[in-house]
Amino acid sequence: MSKSWNKWSRKIHRWFAIPTLILIPMAVFSKFSGGIFHMPPQFEQLQSLLMLLLAITGGFLYLMPYLAKKNRNKRKKARVAVAQNENSQQR
Repeated sequence: MSKSWNKWSRKIHRWFAIPTLILIPMAVFSKFSGGIFHMPPQFEQLQSLLMLLLAITGGFLYLMPYLAKKNRNKRKKARVAVAQNENSQQR
C-alpha cells in the first residue's frame, strides 16, 4: 500500500508543481509591475492552495525513506526474534 501512496504522491506533486511554477513568477511580476499587469485575487488563492498541496506531498515524500527504514528495521528485528525463538526451542 505504501508503494501506491508513494507513486501517487509523486505524480500529484509533479503535476501540481507545473502550474505553481507558472503562477509564482506571474504573481511576482504583477506585484512589482506597478499596476500594468494585474492578476485577479482568485489566482492568489489558487497559488496558495497549490503551495499547500505541494508542501503536504513534499513532506510525505521527504519522510517516506525514513518511514521505510523504520519499517524495515522492525521487520528485521521480528525475524531475528523468531529465529532466536526457534533456535531456543530446538535445543
